[in-house]
Amino acid sequence: MGSVRTGNRSKKRNKRGIYILPNLFTSCSLFGGVYAIIAAIQDRYDAAAIAILIAAIFDWLDGKIARFTNTTSQFGVEFDSLSDLVAFGVAPGLLAFEWSLKPFGRFGWLAVFLYIICGALRLARFNTQRDNLESRHFKGLPIPGAAIFVATLVLFIDSLGGLAENKYTIIICTIYLLSFLMVSTIDYLSFKELQLFKQRPFNVLVATILLFIVVAYKPALILFFFSAMYVISGPAIMLYHLTRRHARAANPLIDSSPGKEKKTLED
Repeated sequence: MGSVRTGNRSKKRNKRGIYILPNLFTSCSLFGGVYAIIAAIQDRYDAAAIAILIAAIFDWLDGKIARFTNTTSQFGVEFDSLSDLVAFGVAPGLLAFEWSLKPFGRFGWLAVFLYIICGALRLARFNTQRDNLESRHFKGLPIPGAAIFVATLVLFIDSLGGLAENKYTIIICTIYLLSFLMVSTIDYLSFKELQLFKQRPFNVLVATILLFIVVAYKPALILFFFSAMYVISGPAIMLYHLTRRHARAANPLIDSSPGKEKKTLED
């Protein structure tokens, strides 16, 4: 009887369903990545870049909706990681190769492979350390952040009329740099505490509308600027903390508190 009951319980567990809404948004993100791959193969680079940006929006919303509706699940976590690898690993890697890395031959596709495998390693590390990481920061550049930078870089340079042939080296160096940042331990802001479904002051709405207006005026330039600032923010903050730590080590009389520092210097 005990084994029969255990078997019935396991069957009930196996028949447990999945949450439709968050996984539907994840599917939309995956669709954007697949469309970006097809568009890149067809030399429609702007369309591929826009598809990656749309995929990033859906990827950001699926987690927000899952937490807001209390529909998070292990299935959703695994599905989201697989979707991210396609939409933000394979798609931007192939876009970069078709757009500017083909002339480098083997060196170019090896850069793409490095980008994709570093993205996969970044996702695997995040999944294994998910419960141990603080919610305000990511360890390493998130793979959607790297993909958004590649997409906005394509849109920005194409809006300028293309890239001079002797400047393709900048692109391949960028791909290698993004690969390194993804597997690094540099802290990046996660924006997980940004709540969309809670009441906010009126000024927040006005600031959001103004932000959309600024983006709408020069979308390629502004989106590239924001994505570049995010990529740079991690190393910049790390360098700032290292500088402060070095200053404290060099002068231990200076306390981190401004009031105490002033008092110590006066003494």
